[in-house]
Amino acid sequence: MASVCSFLPDLLCKFPAIDETTIRVVRKSVDDGFKGLVRAYTNAIDVLVQPLQVFLNFLENLFVNSPWIVILALMVAIVYYGSRNIRITIGTALSMVAIGLVGLWNDTMITLAMVTVCTLIAILIGIPIGILMARSERAQSIINPILDVMQTMPSFVYLIPVVMIFGIGKVPGLIAVVIYAVPPMIRLTNLGIRLVDKEVLEAADAFGSSQWQRLKNVQIPLALPTIMAGINQTIMMSLAMVVVASMVGVGGLGRNVLQAINNQFFTVGFLNGFALVAIAIIFDRTSQAYGRRLQKHSEVIHG
Repeated sequence: MASVCSFLPDLLCKFPAIDETTIRVVRKSVDDGFKGLVRAYTNAIDVLVQPLQVFLNFLENLFVNSPWIVILALMVAIVYYGSRNIRITIGTALSMVAIGLVGLWNDTMITLAMVTVCTLIAILIGIPIGILMARSERAQSIINPILDVMQTMPSFVYLIPVVMIFGIGKVPGLIAVVIYAVPPMIRLTNLGIRLVDKEVLEAADAFGSSQWQRLKNVQIPLALPTIMAGINQTIMMSLAMVVVASMVGVGGLGRNVLQAINNQFFTVGFLNGFALVAIAIIFDRTSQAYGRRLQKHSEVIHG
């Protein structure tokens, strides 16, 4: 190749990139402008995220300081109500007992609080946006590329703007997790509503249903199994992001895994990883079973 380039102009052999001086100037201008904007609105940002901080601290204190037997009984009851499967329920109880026996109960409660808050926020954000996409082709064409970027961007990259805007702490980690985990909630809500049978919608219109009544009484109930799949994926992605978010101050199992990586503690990393896997399996099996129950219910009513 060198011999070929010796007979060709430099323009054809060396890509005509912008010179490094110009790139440095542009990069510095953008970074300085972004930092200045953040500094100008620091107080407003603090007020905006304060409710998240309060809610997260409240839930974390509730989970950590409540008697373990109460939390375990509540988890088992929720799992049984959602799955109606005795094997999943027994597996949940045994997994949580095993987590407690190896001394990871408190860290697991902190992680559960984080994942719970992230999932609730993702649902509150994702369902309305998914509904908007399902009702507007223009909205879908605008939002889809944004979701593509959110899902393909490396998870570590989310931490850069989040830390610059919000600093170090639990709330920045929570926001990074939500950004990473919300796309499947939006996509599957959109998909579920779009897959509702057109004949059912025509029947609802024939009975004089308004747009809101059609959405509330027809589209969302029939799309609920698909929406539940979105919630399932959101929970899984939240758990996957917890370890990365521990780099900006999120505690719990993710911080333990990060410390195990830094110090090469195989046993610590394995035990905390086992706890994360156990939680993920519990959420996954319960939400899938609940989604199947909803699907069977829809088939009985409308099939």
